[in-house]
Amino acid sequence: MKHITGFAIALLFSLGVMAQPAGAVKNIVLVHGAFADGSGWEDVYKILSKKGYNVVVTQHDLSSLEGDVATVNRALEKLDGPAILVGHSYGGVIITEAGNSPKVAGLVYVAAFQPDAGETLLTLAQWAPPAPENGLLPPDDKGFVYYSKEKYHAGFCADLPAEKAAFMYASQGSFGVKSLTTPITQAAWKTKPSWGIVATEDKSINPDIERKAYKRGNDKITEIKGSHVVFMSQPKAVADVIEAAAKGSAK
Repeated sequence: MKHITGFAIALLFSLGVMAQPAGAVKNIVLVHGAFADGSGWEDVYKILSKKGYNVVVTQHDLSSLEGDVATVNRALEKLDGPAILVGHSYGGVIITEAGNSPKVAGLVYVAAFQPDAGETLLTLAQWAPPAPENGLLPPDDKGFVYYSKEKYHAGFCADLPAEKAAFMYASQGSFGVKSLTTPITQAAWKTKPSWGIVATEDKSINPDIERKAYKRGNDKITEIKGSHVVFMSQPKAVADVIEAAAKGSAK
């Protein structure tokens, strides 16, 4: 190595040849949930990318579980080597199904639903009463669900600035009822190592639901003080868990 020029070293780093994390799964796929999009993962993406991970952020239209799983599978097909799937909220349902791909080495649930085979998001949502701040609205006449403007900040992202919350509300998109009511066919966490992050101040998913599901899945559980979007308000803490999964899932 001492005979390699500085330019050559810089080139190797730019190509990812020397920047790969040692003893870890190098690919990480970040999956967003409802009432938000993939841009919320930006800070987590930056932290992990700087450490040498190849990070992919999927974008979902949230109209059906089948469609959302297909989106993740397309991303996995393009990767060279195994990957860690990370799901937030409804994204946990997506990775539970998509995680059955042979490309997936481990799963990370971030303030997420972690259903078993035959269960739906709605099944788990009924495990505990919702917080008063929860702003989930009834389905509209087209079969789509939205989050209340009045409760979005307090219920979804209380630890983010109000200005940020207002933009997130305006760009939330729609969430198909079909996504809430489609059951899992095979739960990947039964055969893949899993990690679970409980957002202790979560008002969109009762933290007790997260704890119960993660315990059932034998996840390695980390509790982080944060709102439902803990990955935005506490990106380093969340990135640390994802990195632990990448190292812990390596064969």
